[in-house]
Amino acid sequence: MKERIAIISGYRSAMCKAGGALKNLNASDLGARVLREVILKSNIDVNDIDEVIIGNVANPANSANIARVIALKAGISNHVPAFSVHRNCASGMEAFTSATSKLLNNEAQIIAVGGVESMSNIPLFFGDKMTEIFARLAKAKTLPQKLAVIADFRPAMLKPEIGLMHGLTDPISGLIMGCTAENVARDFKISRQEQDEFALRSHYLATRAIANGYFRQEIVPVFNNDEKNSLMIEEDDGVRKDQKIEDLKKLKPYFEKVTGTVTVGNSSQITDGGCFAILMKESLAKRMINVIGGEIIGYLRDFAYAGLDPSRMGLGPVFASKKLFDKTNLTLQDIDLIEINEAFCAQVLGCVKAFASPEFSRKHFSANSAIGEIDFDKLNVNGGAIALGHPVGMSGARIIIHLLRELHRRGKHRGLASLCIGGGQGGACLVETY
Repeated sequence: MKERIAIISGYRSAMCKAGGALKNLNASDLGARVLREVILKSNIDVNDIDEVIIGNVANPANSANIARVIALKAGISNHVPAFSVHRNCASGMEAFTSATSKLLNNEAQIIAVGGVESMSNIPLFFGDKMTEIFARLAKAKTLPQKLAVIADFRPAMLKPEIGLMHGLTDPISGLIMGCTAENVARDFKISRQEQDEFALRSHYLATRAIANGYFRQEIVPVFNNDEKNSLMIEEDDGVRKDQKIEDLKKLKPYFEKVTGTVTVGNSSQITDGGCFAILMKESLAKRMINVIGGEIIGYLRDFAYAGLDPSRMGLGPVFASKKLFDKTNLTLQDIDLIEINEAFCAQVLGCVKAFASPEFSRKHFSANSAIGEIDFDKLNVNGGAIALGHPVGMSGARIIIHLLRELHRRGKHRGLASLCIGGGQGGACLVETY
């Protein structure tokens, strides 16, 4: 890129299990509360923000352009435009990279970005037959007409369709995301034991991070709107601090009941959360920080997205990272820390094996050698979505912010943040601390 993009004041909410501590906050309220804190902590005058870009997947029906709703609820002036972005699991990352393109094209100087998801509030739907009944009733004008419609009603029509299940199913391959993870497990011969051990690792590392206070520097407390039990929520609640391998082994395969290896224990958790930051060019950021104070937590040096077979969507980080390394002339050896979003243990382990496979590189990249070996001491060092959860619109933003803060904590320089993306894509960002 022509100039690095500075990331200012990156913070997130705690991530909480769907139906739990944050269930009373819809996505726009949750996002607004976090964004408001991000702006306050940045020391930037809210009137200096030129645009707002926010990633979200399950767009609420009552917030058609949720970025605009969040911006106004957060106190940003109504003359500041806002738009929402949707790249499935990488929607939060897309907000960062869309803003980067605008900043480099001089379309704005300061942009507020982030991602949010309230998976608690993803609705249920009526099926086509019940929807047709409602439509006919609305058109019926006389009592006989209405009775004729009601006569066609059957109780079975009331069976709801689960919006979340629709969202997690790829219409091209016809596979729910867990089945694509099963494909990756088979392709790379990843055993159930390997997946469960990786899940245990995620919970162990996240538990250690919580105990050592590593997440406190990135979490802003959020009031939960619960009239019966009012609380400020400030700790991720999906981490099983006493997780045992024996308990993981007891779980039955969820997606392929007979021969499968993917369970709810080695899959990411369904959660609520929001994460936001302020972006501007590095040159402007350094001038502003000298005047107003505040903190540059790091820089976005470059990024890449790539497409692949939707039925193997979990390998997206490999395709996107290869494209990113080709752009920047870097290799895995140049990376100090790596975040691969843990949609499924099979998917992350599949990426690790694909990175290290010369055969995979020859087949997909016409390359003579493997991309490289991933050092597990650099990978998801404080756990990932298996333990913390995967609020789909938020996760891409979260891993960028967490990666930068962990690089600072360790005194390291360069990190790779990547995700697989439902529908067969991958996203990768190269970030630096100095």
